[in-house]
Amino acid sequence: MPQIFRHSTNYLARATIYGAVFILFAALWVTAEITRSGWNTGQWIERQQPIQFSHKHHVGDDGIDCRYCHTSVETAASAGIPSTAVCMNCHKQIWADSPYLEPVRASFKTGKPLEWIRVHDLPDFAYFNHAIHVNKGVGCSTCHGRIDQMPVVSQATSLQMEWCLECHRSPENFVRPKDKIFDMEWRPRNSTKQEIAEGLDLKKKYHIQEPAVLTSCSTCHR
Repeated sequence: MPQIFRHSTNYLARATIYGAVFILFAALWVTAEITRSGWNTGQWIERQQPIQFSHKHHVGDDGIDCRYCHTSVETAASAGIPSTAVCMNCHKQIWADSPYLEPVRASFKTGKPLEWIRVHDLPDFAYFNHAIHVNKGVGCSTCHGRIDQMPVVSQATSLQMEWCLECHRSPENFVRPKDKIFDMEWRPRNSTKQEIAEGLDLKKKYHIQEPAVLTSCSTCHR
């Protein structure tokens, strides 16, 4: 009986199978990288606001406390956005005639709020409460990065679920003393025994629940 296929067909079949597997894994890798990229998450993308507001100047240079503008960060789910009146508390006297502040003056005169551009925007299916995190020892820079060094604010972290779970699984690495909540220079612990012990003490002091509860779906998805 004559042979239908040449011997080289065996090599072609193997190459096709291995090539298909390689392409599949390559496609999965590319998809994962795109999912984690700033193009998808918005990380490191600067958002231009209706006025040239610099956190570096106000927080880093002038030392204005976060709570002066974000008044409800310790008491409500939302940190709050400053009203025009808050801006004008200072700018009635400082740079009162600056052309850069004309939108602020116009807003103050007309009563129409400035339309700030949201930088950190979680999906609607994710529940986040600023007050509970701040009161449990999570500082501003943990999520927002070195806001005191940003002339134009960008999203410092991915805000993806895997990033949230890193903290929820090991909160002792991230919680800090209450007097360090608004300290931009505080850094997460580097896993030395002493630092982890301090974190565990704070976890107990703040009555932070165990990872099994913190990583439960219903904790963030309600």
